[in-house]
Amino acid sequence: MADNIQNNTLSLQTVLRWVVGLTVATAVGALLWYFREVVVYILISAVFAIIGRPFVGLLCKIRVKRFALPRWFAAAVTLLLLWVILGGLLSLIVPLVAGKIYELSSLDLRSALEGVEAPLERLQNSISTIFALPETHFSISDIIVSSLRRFLNYDTVNAVVSSIINTGMSAVIVVFSVSFITFFFLKEDGLFSQMVSAVFPEKYAENVHRAIDKVSLLLSRYFTGLLTESLIISTIIAIVLFLFGMNVEDACFIAVIMGMLNVIPYAGPAVGVLVSIFIGVVSPIDGCTITYTLAVIMGTICVVKGIDDFVLQPTIYSSKVSAHPLEIFIVILMAGSVGGIVGLLVAVPSYTVLRVFAKEFFSEVSLVRKLTKEI
Repeated sequence: MADNIQNNTLSLQTVLRWVVGLTVATAVGALLWYFREVVVYILISAVFAIIGRPFVGLLCKIRVKRFALPRWFAAAVTLLLLWVILGGLLSLIVPLVAGKIYELSSLDLRSALEGVEAPLERLQNSISTIFALPETHFSISDIIVSSLRRFLNYDTVNAVVSSIINTGMSAVIVVFSVSFITFFFLKEDGLFSQMVSAVFPEKYAENVHRAIDKVSLLLSRYFTGLLTESLIISTIIAIVLFLFGMNVEDACFIAVIMGMLNVIPYAGPAVGVLVSIFIGVVSPIDGCTITYTLAVIMGTICVVKGIDDFVLQPTIYSSKVSAHPLEIFIVILMAGSVGGIVGLLVAVPSYTVLRVFAKEFFSEVSLVRKLTKEI
């Protein structure tokens, strides 16, 4: 009888503990959602700090006789270097993309699509035959032209430019906030860990510190690998297309688009291929047919994506975060279905964080042990 009472008491305590825990977690989640912009600034700063931490450590090791660089100076130099690299990339990409948008906005789409009129007519005749449609019922060529004109016109371009200017004004606040937070994350090693630890009870402080150190290591490897992957893809595509006779501007534009969109798993490269095909149709290689140009573009992209899928991505998406490729694929699909493009972008980093914290706090669960045995 006494044992039953004790068991019931323990069960009640367990239920109450879970209820209190869920209540607190819900309250914290609601608070984070309300201040989500600030949370985003902190997370971006944490990523910057993860990327820049090795360089800060390297600078702090530099000694001239007895003099060593102070950590605040190393943090400031590292932050400046990060912004210089990011600004340099943007200075190359933004003018290239903006120039191509203006060029396409003034393009005579009807003339540009003349080279694919015959294939489109054959496709239209086949569809009309299969579905028994009247010959004048629709025109694929007219549909393509009218659809493109809605996007490629001066009004759209002006709207895009205005949006960029407004975004730029907002970006000033973002840059200042992220720079300020990142500087202190770099200057005071462990500050981010202390902020996260403050959310957890004191008895879990050691677990939190271990988890954050492991997350920092894994995400540092992941982001540096991801950047390396995009640069390799862009460089190879640009060089190959240029060697096949494409002008430098178009080759670089396709390379930049493929490199940028490649950071979005699966969906990004598909969109990049469509953009590349369109560029090949409206700006074929000088002296060559559209068919040859598209064959060069698709052949180049297929070979590069083969290298990426079988060499680069397994290294970055699996070994860099210590997870099985199939596991990562399923996580990306689930994140994409829930969060769309944003979900695809944050799928791998978020899953990495969840796995590390799950190992620290729920290692007794069999499923958690199986999913985190490589960490």
